[in-house]
Amino acid sequence: MSDTRLTPLAQSLPATVPFIGPEELERRRGAPFAARLGANENVFGPSPKAIAAMQAATPDLWKYGDSASHDLCVALAEHLDTRLETVTVGEGVDGLLGLLVRLLVAPGDRVVTSHGAYPTFNYHVQGFGGELVTVPYKGDHEDPRALFAKARETGAKLVYLANPDNPMGSYLNGQDIADALADLPDHALLVLDEAYIECAPEAALAPIAYDDPRVIRMRTFSKAYALAGARVGYAIGDPTLIAAFDTVRNHFGMHRTAQDGALAALADQDHLRDTVARIAASREEIARIARDNGLVPLPSATNFVTADTGGDGDTARSLVAALGARGVFVRMPFVAPQDRCIRISCGTPEDLLRLEEALPAALAEINSAG
Repeated sequence: MSDTRLTPLAQSLPATVPFIGPEELERRRGAPFAARLGANENVFGPSPKAIAAMQAATPDLWKYGDSASHDLCVALAEHLDTRLETVTVGEGVDGLLGLLVRLLVAPGDRVVTSHGAYPTFNYHVQGFGGELVTVPYKGDHEDPRALFAKARETGAKLVYLANPDNPMGSYLNGQDIADALADLPDHALLVLDEAYIECAPEAALAPIAYDDPRVIRMRTFSKAYALAGARVGYAIGDPTLIAAFDTVRNHFGMHRTAQDGALAALADQDHLRDTVARIAASREEIARIARDNGLVPLPSATNFVTADTGGDGDTARSLVAALGARGVFVRMPFVAPQDRCIRISCGTPEDLLRLEEALPAALAEINSAG
């Protein structure tokens, strides 16, 4: 039975969420996973300095966090060599995407994204009544020129592009994105999701001014900085747009310990470089395991590897389920033809040993069933 107190828009939305969390999946299976390799978390952990800062902040939990996240915004502006007024902090990229859509998308407004791209963005657009328009991937890459052309054709207000890409792990040369901006219509804003940018080659970084009014960039402490549970993200863009976030955001939504942890993590660039090296080594090991079992690992600029099963979506779903039954949690893209793949997050040597042990039996199971 529907709740008639809900707005017509809310009543029209499907009762789904973008991702079912690993804890819920563990409850459903009645046992914990032995290897948690599906949520694109950074198993190598945050800087010890970040942990210490968060621990030191706990006696002050009777206080709300700084409503402006001032010290963190100042540090981010200095780190990026940009002006303070181009930066705002929020509850992860997901929270900031929700605020951006709330600011710019009214019911019926069109928004362009790639078919099969990050579903949480779509979730926010639909939640505010926006109309999603999609273009296909070009190979296993998003296609900025096709996205921008579709925005011009449909009058879209927002265009979403992730670089590096989730779920495929691919990346575009940043200069190509900058060059393609000439095709972005004046009525559209590019939402450039750079959640994995620290894991990527330098060439992935788009040489676009941080205050360019055509673009808003989204970044996070969840991936390379390993603070996913702290929920700290930041947006960089034109000062007028950045200031508008103050009109809709939860002013005390940032946790005090999260602010202190992110500030300390940002200051520890040595730890970040070490972590990125460990991620790269883990990607290589995942690729080896995939190849040894007849899968094709795709090049990755993220903290996960997408592996082509050689089949279709049913093949990948069966493999995800078979690995899950053996205690190895992985995910897969949702939309064809990318759903022929599974996606494996970087892990510790122990995690990857469990993957290496489980994968042959999981493949044998689905092959015998087929």
